Amino acid sequence: MPRRLELRRAADLATLPLAPADRARDAEAAASFNVKAPRRYLELIDWADERDPIRRQVIPSAEELVHDPREREDPIGDAAHSPVARLTHRYPDRVLLYPTYQCAVYCRHCFRKESLADDDAATYTIDALEPALAYIAEHPEIREVILTGGDPLILANERLEELRRRIEAIGHVRLLRLHTRIPVVLPERVNPGLVAALKGRLMVCVVTHFNHAREITEATVAAARTLREAGFMLLNQTVLLKGVNDDAEALRTLFRELVYALGIRPYYLHHCDSTRGLSHFRTTIDRGLELMTALRGHISGLCLPHYVLDLPGGDGKIPLGPSYVAARSGFEWAFKTYDARTRDYSEIVTENPPRDR
Repeated sequence: MPRRLELRRAADLATLPLAPADRARDAEAAASFNVKAPRRYLELIDWADERDPIRRQVIPSAEELVHDPREREDPIGDAAHSPVARLTHRYPDRVLLYPTYQCAVYCRHCFRKESLADDDAATYTIDALEPALAYIAEHPEIREVILTGGDPLILANERLEELRRRIEAIGHVRLLRLHTRIPVVLPERVNPGLVAALKGRLMVCVVTHFNHAREITEATVAAARTLREAGFMLLNQTVLLKGVNDDAEALRTLFRELVYALGIRPYYLHHCDSTRGLSHFRTTIDRGLELMTALRGHISGLCLPHYVLDLPGGDGKIPLGPSYVAARSGFEWAFKTYDARTRDYSEIVTENPPRDR
């Protein structure tokens, strides 16, 4: 193991315990997109296992250069729903706000990988956000502001506090949501100073991004405890990734540990988006439905996320089921149970009066 295990740029791949043939094979992919991962996250990798689930999430692969013509540079239509710079308004009562386009880790499966950068144009400035803040103030239907990007928690505490104060000064906004990978890959960043920067008038929801139970450590448990004790709502989004977590037992373990060890509610299991170069990560929807069927009833409902597909072009998320309706005739139903039995059910409503006996 190298003494200085870090990944800040493609050149750093030469310092990692990767086979020379693998580095040569994947060099072009490493040069195509940002490469970064904190030391703590890299230390979780089993370098002897080329299919290690954490390695697959952060180490470039030549498979990323295989582009299906049906894939998209902007798979969920962020740009099409962006009335001003650094803001997406897709749903009526909430907006996405992009304070930065930089991350602490650049995930190989990221659906925004083509818009993320480490250059100056991607950094935070309050001036760059003024048009977006004005837009939010001018639209009283907006109740929720979601900080994303990029990862908002890479910002210094004083900048987070500045932005939080600007948002909470807009009276109709009720909730501040932050989508972040920081508690997973850099849990020491979650400290009392961060909590103080985020606490104010607004309800705060932190949405983490754990994809595998191997990412849960003593440090991530401590980070989650800090956020819970601050009174923040904690949710998690997982992406269904072939070769990483497309296994019923892997998902059961992840979702249970999120709830039982971290106190984080699994929120979404995302079907992998139509981002360019992600065919090697994408399962079929049928496989996703099989996995959800294998989860329901076998883990607590608190541990069960919604399996969703973000429609290409920005038409929103579609719940994918699975369906437990076996048959229906009017008010008479037949349902499949979680353990594959079938049970009849008759609706007891005035519209369905009792039959004469």
